[in-house]
This record gives sequence, C-alpha cells and structure tokens, in this order.
Amino acid sequence: MGRGQTPRTRAGGFAAAQALPPGRPVTVRSADGTRLHAEVFGPDDGQPIVLAHGITCAIRVWAHQITDLSRDYRVIAYDHRGHGRSGVPRRGGYSLDHLAADLDSVLDATVDRGERAVVAGHSMGGIAITSWAERHPDRVPERAAAVALINTTTGDLLRNVQLLPVPPQLAAVRVRFAGTLLKTFSAAPVMRAVERPGRRLVSMMAVGRDADPAIGQFVYELFTSTPPAGRGGWARTLVDHLGPQHIGLKNLSVPTLVIGSEKDRLLPIKSARHIAREVPNLAQFVELAGGHCAILERPQEVNSQLRRLVESVSAARRATS
Repeated sequence: MGRGQTPRTRAGGFAAAQALPPGRPVTVRSADGTRLHAEVFGPDDGQPIVLAHGITCAIRVWAHQITDLSRDYRVIAYDHRGHGRSGVPRRGGYSLDHLAADLDSVLDATVDRGERAVVAGHSMGGIAITSWAERHPDRVPERAAAVALINTTTGDLLRNVQLLPVPPQLAAVRVRFAGTLLKTFSAAPVMRAVERPGRRLVSMMAVGRDADPAIGQFVYELFTSTPPAGRGGWARTLVDHLGPQHIGLKNLSVPTLVIGSEKDRLLPIKSARHIAREVPNLAQFVELAGGHCAILERPQEVNSQLRRLVESVSAARRATS
C-alpha cells in the first residue's frame, strides 16, 4: 500500500464510513427557507473546521477527515441541498447563489460570533466556498480564518473534463457531449438494467485507476442515495454556469490551501493550478497522486495538509493575542 492511501476495506461496506463517530445534529435554514442538515463532531471548544462535500456525496464522504480531525478540533460537516439529509428544493432552487447562501447560513448557525472557521470544500464544496467569497466579500475575513480548496474548479468545467480524448478540432463536440452526458446521467433514476455501466462511469470520473475498488463502490453508493432531483439540479447548474467566465477569487483574502490530483479526470490538475495562480493569499499548493476523490484516495496526506493549515492559523492567532 502506497504512502497516504486508504487501507483496504472489508466486504459489506466502506469501513471508514461505518466507523464514523456519532455527530451532534444541527438543523440550518438557508436564506430561502431550505432545510440543511449539519453535524458537529469533536470538542465544543475546539477550533471550528467546516467541511463542504462534492456533488452526489454526503457528510460521510468526509469520514477519514472527521474521524482524524475531530480528535482535536470541532468539525462541522453539512449536506448540500438536494443531498443526504438536507431538503430537496424545487427545480429553481439550484444556483451558485444558493450554493453560496447555504454555506453562509451554515457558518451563521454553527460558528459562534467572534470565531473564525477553517472552511474546506471538495469539488462542488470548493465551488461553494469561492462562490461565497465572490458574493459575500465582507464575510470572508469575518467568518473564515483560512480555506482549503480540494479537487475543485472555478470555470471551464467541460473544457477541462477528461472523459473522452478527442482531436483538437473536435473539442467543441466533446464539450457539448460531456455537458449532455453529465446533465442526463445525473438526473436519471438508478435502474437495475444500467447499474453496471453506471457504476463504471461514476468510478471512472471520480476515482483513480489504482484506488481500492471499495472506494469506487462507496462513491457509487453515495451517488445512488442522492435524490435524482438534487443530482440533476446541481449538474445543470455547474454545467450551465462554469464556462469560460471563471468565479472571481480576488475576495478570497484569507490563507488558502489548494490541493489537486495528478490523475483527476473530472476536474483535472490544470484547474487546481489555475486556482493556485489566482488566489491572492496562497498558503500551499499540493499535487497528490490519484483521482478526483483525494479525501478518500489519499486521506492521510489530505488530513496532514488540513492539520498544517489549522495549526498555522492557530499559531498566527497566538502570536497576535
């Protein structure tokens, strides 16, 4: 087993998720009234860390991070609208504005006044953070001590996705095909007749070739347990709004950790390198082996980087107090 890889899991489930410590549930109401499910782990007086997961996932995708970090910190994880135990809004209830507003509501409900959280987002969770910073610039230094953007992007979603290699002259066709595929597949009910190809497609997009097969199985389980309305609503939003015009990063003034993966086919390392160049306060840029789900494929290395970020924030606070 390579350094930083997750251990092999036993049959019948994903061991890290099964061993997730119990959380303290918190119900959050977003600005439009949508109910969001959040959970708090670890000591009540610990440094708060807020975790935002990716599309078609849920709180337990952070199992490795929650189990490790909650030993020392107060870890807050939440389900995006249309995911997990959060509410499913109507068709018009999905946009980058909603993504930003939901994160802001979670911070308000779970992080005390005067506290500042380390906010980490994987994939769509990272898009939530950058959308929040773009739309709520005054809230960034008030509510965040630092942020971590993991396997995410700010734009050119379909241009960078690596589902099918094609000649340059067919790039526009590939972009249209990828957009149609992602929106159609995400919104479709899971049917037994197409379970095997569906599992292969999800695993191909989300997990590196050399990852434990149990990770691909777990990611597919998360996909199938996400309501089709939530999957489809967010797929349409991301495909339609993450084009050549990137989310602006000038308001992301706090220290920013950027993590990308060398074999990420969904949001390739090119996206992470772009973010690392553009953020105004880069704390660290890390390139990991593996595919899109670094939090599952390389948990020890991700956890180490998150701990380093939290400790740097704590050290800076101690130095100025």
